[in-house]
Amino acid sequence: MREKAFELTEFEKKVYAAVRQIPWGEVRTYGWVARKIGRPKACRAVGNALNKNPFAPKVPCHRVVAAGGLGGFAGGLAAKKRLLRAEGYKC
Repeated sequence: MREKAFELTEFEKKVYAAVRQIPWGEVRTYGWVARKIGRPKACRAVGNALNKNPFAPKVPCHRVVAAGGLGGFAGGLAAKKRLLRAEGYKC
């Protein structure tokens, strides 16, 4: 069986590369990711890219949170909390 080829934009590639740098048990904000890739005003676009993340858990999008709280998660907020707690993060 062949794996489905993912066509990623350059923006998505940068987002996923930045998110892979977030250490286990830690979180970063959408703003942090946006600044890390040189697009400081692209917080919402970062969230949209992570919502389509085809590489979880290798690209740990659950470690990206909103500045004022946990933010969203394609798998649901309960799943995001469960994944973060499993890594020792208190939420």
